[in-house]
Amino acid sequence: MHLLDILALRPVPASAVFLSLTRRCPLSCRHCSTNSAIGSEEHSPDLFTRLVESFTPDAHPRLVLMSGGEALLRPSLVERIATRARESGTASYVLSGMFFARDGRIPGPIKKAIDAVDHFAASVDAFHEEEVPRRAVLEVLGALRAEGKDVSVQLTGLGDDDPYLAEAVGDIRETLGDRVPVLVGLVGPVGRAAGWLGDWPEERRRVLTHRPIALPPAPCTMAAWPVVTFDGTVVACCNQDVADRGEAVPHLTLGHAARDGWPEIRERCLSRPLLRAIRAVGPQYVASMGGVPEGGGYCETCRLLSDDPRAEAVATRPVFSLLDADATRRQVAEGAAGFARRYGSARYGELVGLGR
Repeated sequence: MHLLDILALRPVPASAVFLSLTRRCPLSCRHCSTNSAIGSEEHSPDLFTRLVESFTPDAHPRLVLMSGGEALLRPSLVERIATRARESGTASYVLSGMFFARDGRIPGPIKKAIDAVDHFAASVDAFHEEEVPRRAVLEVLGALRAEGKDVSVQLTGLGDDDPYLAEAVGDIRETLGDRVPVLVGLVGPVGRAAGWLGDWPEERRRVLTHRPIALPPAPCTMAAWPVVTFDGTVVACCNQDVADRGEAVPHLTLGHAARDGWPEIRERCLSRPLLRAIRAVGPQYVASMGGVPEGGGYCETCRLLSDDPRAEAVATRPVFSLLDADATRRQVAEGAAGFARRYGSARYGELVGLGR
């Protein structure tokens, strides 16, 4: 499964589900959005396997994505989820910080987990390189690619003009021969980085928190794929602060993996009026239609919509089911590279097509 196939699904509601398998991680990267450490919390594997076991050939997401923390601290769980998901027709993806790759080799249990998934992605950035050499990571990716495994690099920098990004992109393309796609993202003031990066530059904030200059409709793609958080709470937003809040934002909470199966979670994601309206026109537009005070920005306003019944009244208008479908269609038409430019690096968006 090529990275383009994954990103093409990104605007499609309930086409995929994120599983945050653990908050634990043996690395201590200074930009970590989840503020993970080796002693961070880790919950029962049953939370995640129970949900995947609720997939059926007639009711399943097209893709399940596994991350952490470091998902490959639980290689047998990754393998089990990927194997079970495939039985129902669901493809699988795992993202790793490559803690195991310092000497360019893959331990046996981790190799079995990687072999089981349909796509393997490696995080590369200046912060990971303080603990895991880039050369070792690229050696592992090259070996996997030679075996026929679909792999990609999730590369992160401080901005489009970050010289690290230019140097790393050149090295990756030369070493891997333009056979491996690269998704380039930018570090934000989340998790550990919040203590040293400062706020988003205004031009990035307008894109990444969707804060428009005026108030046109601004559809939210981040509410398309459900996220199973570290403790099993299922939320409709992949922003880390929402995942950390758990059930604190009612209209963004879809259930819990310990008691709800995929059919129930999918139905809530697709039919909940406020979620449809947010995906269609964005939370600020919904707030303005209902006379609801804004919360200081796009995401801030979204988190407050549960507190005002006027927002729900606006969202129940039948037109939003049509607008939700139209917003999905338009974002799909924008393509994977367009999504990569909008939510990551505008300069390097085309690199998601390498190796196609």
